[in-house]
Order: sequence, then structure tokens, then C-alpha cells
Amino acid sequence: MRFSTRGASIMFRDASVTTFGNKRSALRLILIVGALFVALLSNSFAKDQLVLGVPLEPPNLDPTSGAAAAVDAVVYGNIFEGLTRITQTGDVAPALAESWDAAPDRLSYVFYLRRDVTFHDGTEFDAYDVKFSLDRALAPESSNAQKALLSPISAVDVIDPFTVRLNLRRPSSDLPYYLGWGDAVIVAEESAATNAMNPVGTGPFKYARWRRGDSLTLTRYENYWGGKPQINSVVFKFIGDAAAAFSSMKAGDIDAYPNYPAPENVAEFENDPRFKVIAGASEGKVILAINNRNSPLANRNVRRAISHAIDREAIIDGAMFGFGFPIGSHYTRQSPGYVDLVNRYPNDIEKAKSLLADAGYPNGFALSLRLPPRPYARRAGEIVAAQLAQVGIDVTIENLEWAQWLDQVFKRHEFDLTIVEHIEPMDFGIYARDDYYFGYSNPEYNALVARYEIEVDEKRRAEIIGEIQRILADDAVNGYLLQSARVGIWRADLNGLWVDTPIPANIAANAFFTGSQASVSSQGEVKRGNNFVWVLAAIVVAIFIAVSVIRSMGLVYLLGRVGSHGATLFAASVVIFVLMQIVPGDPAAYMMGLNASPESISALRAQMGLDAPSIVRYFDWIGGVFSGEFGTSYTYQVPVGELIAERLQVSAPLALLAMFISLLIAIPVGVIAASRRGSAIDTGLNAVMQIGIALPNFWIAMLLIIVFSIQLGWFSAGGFVGWDAGFFSALKGLFLPAVALAAPQAAIIARVLRSSLLDVMNEDFIRTARAKGLSWEAALWRHALRNAFIPVLTIIGLQFPFLLAGGIIIENVFSLPGLGRLVFQAITQRDLMVVQSVVFVLVFAVILVTFLIDLAYLVVDPRLRSRIG
Repeated sequence: MRFSTRGASIMFRDASVTTFGNKRSALRLILIVGALFVALLSNSFAKDQLVLGVPLEPPNLDPTSGAAAAVDAVVYGNIFEGLTRITQTGDVAPALAESWDAAPDRLSYVFYLRRDVTFHDGTEFDAYDVKFSLDRALAPESSNAQKALLSPISAVDVIDPFTVRLNLRRPSSDLPYYLGWGDAVIVAEESAATNAMNPVGTGPFKYARWRRGDSLTLTRYENYWGGKPQINSVVFKFIGDAAAAFSSMKAGDIDAYPNYPAPENVAEFENDPRFKVIAGASEGKVILAINNRNSPLANRNVRRAISHAIDREAIIDGAMFGFGFPIGSHYTRQSPGYVDLVNRYPNDIEKAKSLLADAGYPNGFALSLRLPPRPYARRAGEIVAAQLAQVGIDVTIENLEWAQWLDQVFKRHEFDLTIVEHIEPMDFGIYARDDYYFGYSNPEYNALVARYEIEVDEKRRAEIIGEIQRILADDAVNGYLLQSARVGIWRADLNGLWVDTPIPANIAANAFFTGSQASVSSQGEVKRGNNFVWVLAAIVVAIFIAVSVIRSMGLVYLLGRVGSHGATLFAASVVIFVLMQIVPGDPAAYMMGLNASPESISALRAQMGLDAPSIVRYFDWIGGVFSGEFGTSYTYQVPVGELIAERLQVSAPLALLAMFISLLIAIPVGVIAASRRGSAIDTGLNAVMQIGIALPNFWIAMLLIIVFSIQLGWFSAGGFVGWDAGFFSALKGLFLPAVALAAPQAAIIARVLRSSLLDVMNEDFIRTARAKGLSWEAALWRHALRNAFIPVLTIIGLQFPFLLAGGIIIENVFSLPGLGRLVFQAITQRDLMVVQSVVFVLVFAVILVTFLIDLAYLVVDPRLRSRIG
């Protein structure tokens, strides 16, 4: 007999049919889940490598193709080496050149090369590699950010296979120093083109695996010409979130964080005997940059008044939590020829007011302070604004994203004040560039910098350096706030990493462990998983779904739906592309950094195709969509389709696991609450649902990390080992994030299911079934639950796309290389190709899920099939 209701009808089934209430089925499900949980907890691996946390992921691994400090931080001194190297004390030492001679007039250098050096692919290093590398860096089409520093080189002559002469067009006493930078490392012609993704150098470690968004693994190069590293492999974990860095250190997921991003909780590690806190000097100079072009800031007395209004010690204590050193010019304390000018502008409010009055501003004026997103800038900005208010300067703070800052402040000079850290060593030459963002122009200073570059007498060079520092201080070009400290958190038994950093590098060649945790075994190449089985399974599932859809809906109806969805995708592609074109920010400027010349930025824009017309770039992108490549990422320089596929290996299983957990919780909770309506159990479960909806999932995530990672040590606090490490190992890494994502979703689904069940239980066909003798519970399980699932399916269809990419906060908390984190990084880096492609994929996912939910409606309500027919 068939009973009808307003929106659905269900054919009664025989009582012998297995129901959701079958106790044996429930017991089997519990046992399976319990076994899986035990397997997850029991899976662990012995430690055999050094794991370092770093705040930024490099855009690529070729230090000669861009200025990103994140590249040097992982490859300099580890994979790549130059003719010379910069030591921890900032001195120049031999590297691939065992010695060199400089002509008295510094118009030529002869470098004598080592004879026992090979690249990681086995090719031998010789003078021709030096010539190739330097010619490549100086070529007109080169995007090397420091091409200007190497520009004195006019020709590279190979004297013999192990001797090379550099001829200069003008004297350069600092050339050996510049040749020790990451931009001047030596590469082989055979592998130079692929170094961005598969770097081949001469260093103590060779490239093994880059899990983009998560980690970079290097393994020891057994044929290294120098001393063999004591550790076997190094893993750089990309952890930009301060809370994630803290939890990862506390949970023991990483061995050290050499440039710890959260000075506010350093005291937690100082009181923990498992760790040691290392405070060293860096080349970072945090400045209050002043736009010298704008009135009233073009007045030197105004700038001097600002310098007197600043209390550097208060900024160091308040913004840097005591880590930092005051400076009085654009020069670090450990650099050669340093002059202490800190007391040139002591904090003196009355003096500042007097200078403002002399400049014609006795009542002060208003300025804007435009800040980049770095925490030190935001904290320091609040303090500086309060200090300037004491002398009558009304400061309005505007917080910008990094790409906005580069576009509006650095490129277009639309600012009054800003706070930023310059990390390049000996970079006082930027003040001789009249077009630089703070707009300082002083012919006397420019001539002094030019004299320094050609001066060969060391005593006179030191005198010129002193004069350079004094001019910058006397002119108060900027407010010189502090030299940033490099605060590192290390395991107590770890030694040998750099303490001071004259260049941005994390050199691991001398690192070693003491005690029982020292590494003892060598790790070879990282094995990559075979995805053939997964691809084959996906094809089989797709064929099965296609056959089922055609049988259920009919071919004509199906073709109509596909055409409608195709039109939607096309319209979405146009809208997405147009929106990306009006987003401010230059990807090339972001990648090249603050010291790059305009010529280098223009060359990089041409390489990335950014100078082509918009219509050409749109059709190039659409062609890439149809090919599956989705174009080439500006940042990573690989097909975007490859990046999306990599991140979906994390995001898709995470979303599915979260959805499974939410349903596993929501269905019994919703059913029990509905079946016990009005009871204490119902009231309690409703309260739990309300709490689950109210609690933010990132708070739940942090609680899970504290309990299960830091306190109990059952799970990693973050990161993803990858599916090639084993199914259960990978699933274990996703379990806590999935629980954090599932908790609010489970509460929502349970609440919707409870309400829907109560509505269905009042329908006529349920009352008729009850009148025929069916118990209330049996009616609920056999008939009501299936009808009540229709709104639940709608909620699932809405939630799954959110879980796929909307879990960006959870991905950041757990440092997961997922799709949400990819699009977030791409937005900050202005990698528009990635952003528009990911958004397009998400639109496709929404349409696909909507289509699958429509199919699920047919399963739940068979009458819909007849309506379609």
C-alpha cells in the first residue's frame, strides 16, 4: 500500500529489511571505527632528520631568478654555493673559488677554482660554469634582482678550466662580497633551466622533494667537496601562522624555528627545559619610512621632529617584546665601519615641538601611516602613532595586504609614513636611487656612494661608510627604529645552526644532535606514490555514475543539464577573469622584493606574459583550462593544474573525512533528540548542538592541538606527511583537522535532521502507519528518516564546497597544504593565475555537488524519476 504526503511518498517495506536500528550493524560500525582509531594512534616513525620551521614558502628554488628572501633561506649554503661565501660573522670566505687575486685598481679579479667539485647530477664544476652563470645573470633579459650589483663586470674570461678572470668596467672593491650572495651562486648550463623546480647545485645537500604548501626535503650529498654534514636530511616546514609555530614546537613536530615569528610567547620556551632560546643579530633594519616628496615631510626639520618624537626603546619593548637593538641610521651594528648614532635624536617631546614650530607647523598636522601585514609593523604602528600624537601629529593608520603595500606604497609612492624591515645587507645604496619609494634625493650622498664603490683603500672606505651613515642621520631621511633580532627556538640537544644571520639563510651543514636523538641512518631519495590505482578507481566510479545518471534521468534531460552548467561555467570564467584584472598589485614586484631594479621587474613581467593584452591572456587561460594545465603559476612557475591536483590530495580527503565524521555524529544525535522530544536528553542534546554551532572551528582546532598533540602527543600538531607515507599515516595527519571542521557541521546537520524528523512524524502517512500497529520508533526508522533526509541532503550540498576550500583557517592552524591555503597564499602574492583557476574549480565543484545532490534526491524520493520521465 502507498501512502501520500505533501512532498514525498514511501512504499512500506517488509519488516525483515535491515534498518538503521539493527544492533549488529551498529556494533560492527563501532568496531571498525575503533580499529581505525587505534591504527591511527599506533602509527609512528623513528626520527632520522632535522626539521626546521620557516615562516615563508619560497616561490621557487632558483635564487638567481628573483629576490625572495624565502628562496635563500632554504637553498643558500645548502643546495647552491657561489665563488665566495658570507660567513656567520659577515666576512667573505672562499667557497667554490679556493682563492682569488684582485688587481690594485680593482678593475679585474682572477679566481682560482676548486678541482674536486661536482654538481648533484654528477657533472663536473669548472670555469665554464662560472662564465655561464655570470653571463646569464647579466644578460639583458635576466630577471636577477641584484643584476645592478654585478653590473661592473664587463666580461668573464676563462683562462683555463679552473681559472677565471672577471674584467670590470669600473672599480668594485665589494665584488667578492656580492659574489657571496644567493643571487650570484654558480649553476650548470645543463640544469639551469629547471632549477626553479628541481635545483641542482654543488652544496652539501641535494634536492629530494618539495611538497608545495607543506615542506621541502633535502638529503645529504655524499660526494660533497667540503666536510660532510653530520645529519642525513633536512626538512623545511612552511609554518607562517604564529600559533601553528608555537604548537608545532611544543608538540615536537619540528626541531627548531630559527626565525621564530611570535616573540610574545618566547618566555614559554625559556621555562621549558626541552628547548633553548637563541637571540642573534640579523641584517634587518626596521624603519619608519618617510615620503620625502610630500609636504610637510619634505622639510628636514619636520623629519627631525619625527625622529625626536620616537621612543625606540618603547617600540622595542612594546612591538618586539624586548628583542631588538636601537639604531640611528640605515646600518646594522655588526657591519664593518658602524658608527653609533642612536643618540643623534634622543626622545625629546619639547625639542620635537620646537622643530615643528620652526618649520611652520606649531599646531601639528595630519599624516597617514600605511602598514604592511607583518605583525611587527602593525604593533609598531600603534606605538608610533601614539608617540607622534604627543607632538601634535595626528596619524591615521591604514592596514594593507602585502601586495597592496607593494603596489600603492612601494611602486606608486602613495603614502606619508610606513613601517617596513629592509633585510638586505649593506643596502645603503638604495638612498642613491632618486626614484626609490621614500623619494630621497641628495647629489652629495649619491657621489659619496659612487666613491665608496670604487675606493680600494680600506681605511678610506671605512671613513666613507661613516660619512654615509651620518648624512642619512643628519637629514633624518627616515625614522630609524631598530635592528631586528633573530630569535630562534631550538631543541635543547640541537647545535650548529647559525645564530647571527648576515644574510637570510638557514645553513644546516654544521648542525648536529647530541644525546640519544642524534641521527644515525642515511635517508635516500623520497619515494613518490603511484597514483595509477587512484586514477583507475576514479575512472571506474565516473563510468558507474554516468551510467546510473543516464538510466535515472534520461539522455535528453542529462544533456540539457550539462548544457546549462556549461553556460554557467563560461559566464563564471569571464566574471572571474575580469575581477582578477582590477585587483591591485603587481606579481612581478612582489616576487622581486624591495631592492630590485625596475629593469629586473620589467624583464620578469615579460617572462610571465603580464605585458600581453587582457583578451590574449584570457584565451590563453581558457586554453589552459581545457588542457588541464590552467596556465602557469606566476609564483611557482609550474602548471596551475599540477598545484590544484597536489592540494586536492589534501583538501578532498579532508572534506570527505570531515563530512563522514559529521554524519557519523549528526545522524544518531538528531534521531535520538527527535525520538526523545521534550525529555531531558532532548534538552541536553539541543544545548550541545547550540554550543557546536556557536564555537568557532579554529578554537576547537587549538583545543584539539593542546590536548592531543602537546599534552598527550598522540597526533602531530600540523603538517601533512603525504599519501606515499602510508594510508593510515596520512589519515592520521588529517584526523584532528577533520574533527575541527566536522564539529560545527555535525551540530547544524543534527539540528536540521531533528526538526525535519519531527515534521515528518506528524504527516498523515506516518499516522496511518501507526494506526496499523507500527511502533513510534519503527515508523521513525523505516519511513520518517528517509523522508527527513531531503533537507539534510540540501545542507550537505551547501557544506561540502565550503569544506573543500572554506577550511582555510583550519588549514593554516594545522599548516596543511590544502586548496584553501593555496588560494590564500596566491591572493597575498598576487598570483592571479592560481586565484582565478582555483575559483573556477570551486565553481565547478559547486555545480558538480549540486548535480550529485539532485541524484541523491532521486534515490531518496523515487517519485522524482517518474516526474523527470
